[in-house]
Amino acid sequence: MKKKDIKILLVDDEPDILEIVSYNLTAEGYNVFTAKNGIEAVAKAKKKKPHLIILDVMMPEMDGVEACEIIRKTTGLENTIITFLTARGEDYSQMAGFDAGADDYITKPIRPKLLVSKVKALLRRLKNREEEEADIINVGNITINREEYKIVNLGEEIILPRKEFELLSLLTSKPNKVFKREVILDRVWGNEVVVGGRTIDVHIRKLREKLGDDYFKTVKGVGYKFVL
Repeated sequence: MKKKDIKILLVDDEPDILEIVSYNLTAEGYNVFTAKNGIEAVAKAKKKKPHLIILDVMMPEMDGVEACEIIRKTTGLENTIITFLTARGEDYSQMAGFDAGADDYITKPIRPKLLVSKVKALLRRLKNREEEEADIINVGNITINREEYKIVNLGEEIILPRKEFELLSLLTSKPNKVFKREVILDRVWGNEVVVGGRTIDVHIRKLREKLGDDYFKTVKGVGYKFVL
């Protein structure tokens, strides 16, 4: 897809941020639309069907978290990449954003070059998401074929036990998203009996040994995430 065909919706109540970010993304060749609050964001998202939405958290009338929840439930926008703009240190906003269905976050103050690099990475993730629908996930140097239960890392095929495979599939479904421990237990083990409270920790340790320690980050008291 050519850059001019990629639609980006930028949402923020600060005119300076709208101007700066819009200028830099337009200069890169992207097709950029703007909105100044959550209500306007939802309306434009439904009309324009953007590939990527950059969404501020704190806004009047409707905040970014609520807008994200509505967008995620809108037909035709299920695969749209959504990233939040959050002030430095707003850990709660980031967690709330992920719970609402966001894919990532960008920290303010915004540095234009870093922003453009982040946008390119997010748009690559959109391509990966389309591949996920065909049961293929490409993250970093790892390819996961969920249909064949096969992992390829740096060209080498790796056989994982079923629970390790399902845990890896879950974490890589949304890179950089923190999955809470209770969510992991529910999604990977379900109603099965879990022996001991360190079951997840043991499986993460085994994945680190096989795929590399840098991919997996522990968020103390919360859970784990797959880092790109």
